[in-house]
Amino acid sequence: MKLRQGQVWKHGEEYIRIVRLERLQVEYKSTINPAAKKGTHHKVSNKEFCRLLKNATLLTPAETLVATTI
Repeated sequence: MKLRQGQVWKHGEEYIRIVRLERLQVEYKSTINPAAKKGTHHKVSNKEFCRLLKNATLLTPAETLVATTI
């Protein structure tokens, strides 16, 4: 799986959006609602981020739109 900026992942009740993707570091925003402007920003290494996503599911753009309207 290739990581890209803007991807939205669902991890339990939390949504994780990749804000900035670099070679060794990932910045992501964690929110309850994928459309929410407010959330907590995190900076982690690429390895830590991949471990976080181990139990998460990638949302397609269509699923992201549906989740934002709920």
